[in-house]
Amino acid sequence: MLDNLGSMERTHSCGALRSEDVGKQVVLMGWVARRRDFGPLTFIDLRDRDGITQVVFNEETAAEAHARAKEVRGEYVIAVTGDVVLRAEGQRNPKITTGDVEVSAREILILNDARTPPFQLELTSSDALASEDTRLKYRYLDLRRPQLQANLRLRHRTVAEIRRYMDEQGFTEIETPILIKSTPEGARDYIVPSRIQPGKFYALPQSPQLFKQLCMIAGLDKYYQIARCFRDEDLRADRQPEFTQLDVELSFASTEIVYRLVEGLFKRVFKLVGADLETPFPRLTFAEAMRRYGSDKPDLRFGMELKDLSGELEGTTFAPFASTLESRGEIKGIVVQGGAKLSRKALDELQEFAKRYGAGALAWIKLGDELSSSLLKALGQETIERLARAAGAVSGDAVLIIAGRAKIVAASLGALRLEVARREKLIPENVYRPLWVTEFPMFEFHEEDGRYYAMHHPFTSPLDEDLPLFRRAVEENETRLLGDLRAKAYDAVVNGVEAAGGSIRIHQREVQNLVFKAIGLTPEMARERFGFFLDALEYGTPPHGGIAAGIERLLMSMTGIENIRDLMAFPKTASAADLMIDAPGEVDPRQLEELRLKIVKE
Repeated sequence: MLDNLGSMERTHSCGALRSEDVGKQVVLMGWVARRRDFGPLTFIDLRDRDGITQVVFNEETAAEAHARAKEVRGEYVIAVTGDVVLRAEGQRNPKITTGDVEVSAREILILNDARTPPFQLELTSSDALASEDTRLKYRYLDLRRPQLQANLRLRHRTVAEIRRYMDEQGFTEIETPILIKSTPEGARDYIVPSRIQPGKFYALPQSPQLFKQLCMIAGLDKYYQIARCFRDEDLRADRQPEFTQLDVELSFASTEIVYRLVEGLFKRVFKLVGADLETPFPRLTFAEAMRRYGSDKPDLRFGMELKDLSGELEGTTFAPFASTLESRGEIKGIVVQGGAKLSRKALDELQEFAKRYGAGALAWIKLGDELSSSLLKALGQETIERLARAAGAVSGDAVLIIAGRAKIVAASLGALRLEVARREKLIPENVYRPLWVTEFPMFEFHEEDGRYYAMHHPFTSPLDEDLPLFRRAVEENETRLLGDLRAKAYDAVVNGVEAAGGSIRIHQREVQNLVFKAIGLTPEMARERFGFFLDALEYGTPPHGGIAAGIERLLMSMTGIENIRDLMAFPKTASAADLMIDAPGEVDPRQLEELRLKIVKE
């Protein structure tokens, strides 16, 4: 039979008791993590969000409570009244914060029973986690694990610290609409049908971008919001269909003002994990980051920079390299310190890894007791030795080389750099290396449909010195020049994670019209999608800029956690499904009829 709680109130959490509490009568409430029976003594590890306390039931001193304790099983919910006592010498547990004491129980209430969980909640270091699908289906159980609860508490403290900091800096928190108009540029929108206006649709915001710019036009000067955002895009470890971001905009802003604001904020929140970030952050232009690291979010905790070897291979007759150079491609390599010990199997695995990013092949040089290389027969020893020297390799190292189009070399060698660093344990722990990546390209060319798109979003301002070239590119229809334009766009990157990204915005309608034309919007299309915003630009829009920091991405950079789902209470799977509530799901046909919608079967 289950008991009622009545008017009983808990006095302490299960992680609160210490040796100075010895002698106190306490009331604890929580879940049974473990029960151990030793005849006249029964021990229960009682767990709540703060920790675990050992409770001992003694048949001699509390026979009724002892008998009731034998009825409980794992995950039963109980309340215990008892006295705090010191554990016997030699029986203390340094692995938990309450390990010096235990509670000698007088009374127990069994508040609820529990079915056997579908997976083990209390894990030792040798236990494997249940499959992710199982844990997501029973997410309310998975969330009982101490690590996930600690993640969510850190998330709470981070958001609270952000709000304190933004308030100190004079920002006003303003909520913007969730039901907005669809503007199909960038990621896909989630659309919401209107019942009152059949055939018309709202969209869920990918970000509050236009609304925060309108706040600047409204004279609100300093805006921020902890905003929920939605993107109907393919998922991966650092991406979810709905997420939370710190959204910031300020008037009369320069890039330097934004940098100082964000560096101060990051310095504050990283202290929550014991890190003291050095400011100002170093800066790399996008072009330099891609040239040196093959990534626009480089991890600076280790070296292994990309080395251009093209010059050493001028005039080569080796067909793959010769054709690469003839087509203005690149030949680059990375040096793996101590890599001469890499086995042929390991090198084959790295080649398969590089191919995922478009690389045709991975060539290698090993400077072991004897020089060896996959290129030895094709290039000869003298050229191989020259390549190794040019790469900066010394005895005991390996050089990994990829040739091809610049984009493919950057993507594959940049990813390979990270993979090798992980495998060879070259990344130091508890080290934080932030930086700004600046001067992103204004536009990027998509070969699938043969047109340029805004790399960030179409409201990003070009660099002042590139504005004349921009006008020429658009007004004289020299579209090839669009790829040379740089934007006042910037990302804050920490340990290879893009923690925040933003830009100085366009505040003049003439420049905004140029951007819309550059990305293929006719005046009519621009008016239909963004007419309200174009009109607003004509009413005294101040120069302004801002940034958005994904809360989950920020926490990933703070904690080193690689899966965004571990930083959210109720995430979705890689197919954007919620296994716990079985969403998305079908709706009642009457709802569809009200919305004037019909499902078309394939």
